[in-house]
This record gives sequence, C-alpha cells and structure tokens, in this order.
Amino acid sequence: MLTRRSVFAGLGLITAAAPAWARRDDPDLFEHPDITPWGAETIDYAALTEAQWRERLTPDQFRILRREGTERPGSSPLNRETRDGIYVCAGCALPLFSSAAKYESGTGWPSFWAPIEGALNTKIDWRLWTPRTEYHCARCGGHQGHVFEDGPRPTGQRWCNNGLALNFVPRPAQG
Repeated sequence: MLTRRSVFAGLGLITAAAPAWARRDDPDLFEHPDITPWGAETIDYAALTEAQWRERLTPDQFRILRREGTERPGSSPLNRETRDGIYVCAGCALPLFSSAAKYESGTGWPSFWAPIEGALNTKIDWRLWTPRTEYHCARCGGHQGHVFEDGPRPTGQRWCNNGLALNFVPRPAQG
C-alpha cells in the first residue's frame, strides 16, 4: 500500500545529493566581482529580516526567493542566454549553475541538467498534491525551482529554475 511515509522514503533517495559534475573548486568558476564564492560570505543571510530581504530584492524576486513563488513561463530573458558564464543566486551571488549545463527544455524556464556541487538543498513540495522536489540556494535559502527526472544526458535531470531567482555573470573575455 502506498502511504505518505513510503512516498517520502522513496523520494529521499532522489533528493539526497546533487550530482558532482561541477565542483566548488572547479576552475570554470572564474573570479568576478559579481560572484561570491564559498567561504567568502560577509553577510549572515540566515539572520536577515524580512525587511532587509525586501530592501535587497525586487518585489518579484522577494515573492520567488523568500515566498517560494514562480514566474510566468517564457518571461525570463535568461531563457535566451547562450553566453559562457555562471548563473548565481540573485539573493546572495552564490554560483549555482554553469552555462555548460544549460539546455533548452521547452518549458519556458531556464533549465540545467546539473547544478554546481553543494550549491543547492532540496525538499519535498506537496503544494500541487503530488510530491515534487523543490530546491533552494544552500547559502541564503532562496527558492530557485524544482528538479525533475525528465532531463537530458548525462544526468537525466531537469533543474527548472525561476529566471528572477538568478543573475547571469558572463565569463570575462580572454586576452
């Protein structure tokens, strides 16, 4: 018999850890003033008040990152972003995804086949009466989106992200 407990237990295997295809110490995570790498935090994001978050974010970013909202599909300019770079959390600038993992999923949201190792935490979301795996920035807790098991190789995952929850930092020109 399928119970809520058995569903949680089964899904726990899916959400245990993000794939380790990109590491925190990966040289592709280039240095840039708009990226705050691991260990370089100057703000205790867990201690920020609601008012402080509202000052840091636009109203739509606040609704998505702090209230687990979503944006209209197709509304993000990041859907069409194809440059080489890093996608960082709009709340704390933690690198979350490399452009190398981005692909066009046809869903209307920026999608990636894997995050940067350790950048995201997951939990089960029951808001649509069926379990989905929701993910948040590991540093500030900002809601990013949901992960599904219908993505491309090599992981078979689709990390479907709200564009307003991200900022894109292009790789500096070589030379």
